[in-house]
Amino acid sequence: METGNLQLKKRYSYQHIKAHMKKIFIALLFLTVTIVGRAQTDTTDVLKAMQKMENAFVNKDGISLNALLHPDLAYGHSNTWVQSKNEVVADMASGKTVYQKFENLSMSISVHKKYATVKERVIVEGVANGNNFKINLFVLHLWVKNKKGWQLLSRQGVKL
Repeated sequence: METGNLQLKKRYSYQHIKAHMKKIFIALLFLTVTIVGRAQTDTTDVLKAMQKMENAFVNKDGISLNALLHPDLAYGHSNTWVQSKNEVVADMASGKTVYQKFENLSMSISVHKKYATVKERVIVEGVANGNNFKINLFVLHLWVKNKKGWQLLSRQGVKL
C-alpha cells in the first residue's frame, strides 16, 4: 500500500511540476513577444523621427525640427563645426545652411531602453554660405526618448 502512495506522490509531483513549467513557459513566451514587439516599435519610431528630421531640413520646417531636436543638442558637422539646437534652427531659418537632399545609402538602428543610436551612410546635398555641396558622410546619431517622443541629442558626421 505504501508503494502505491509513493507512486501516486511521484506522479502528482510530476504533473504538478509539468503544469507549473507550462505556465512559466507561457509567461516567458509572452514576455519575449512583448519585448521584441516593443523593440520593433521603438526602432520604427526612431526611423520615423530620422525621416521627419530630414524632411524638416529639406522643407525648412522649423516647428517640426524644434520638436525633434533636444534642448541640449550637440550637432557636429564633418568640418568640425558643432552647433547647438538654436544655432541649427537659426541657420536653417536664415538660409545660411540649406539642405536639398538626403540620400540614405545604409542605416542601422539600435535601441537601448530610452536611448537609440543610428549609424548611417548618407549623401547630403545643399548650400552652405552660398556654396553648393554634395558630401558623402558616415553619421552617428544619438536619440533619447522622453515625454516629447524621440529627440536628437547628439550627431556627428564624418566625410568618407
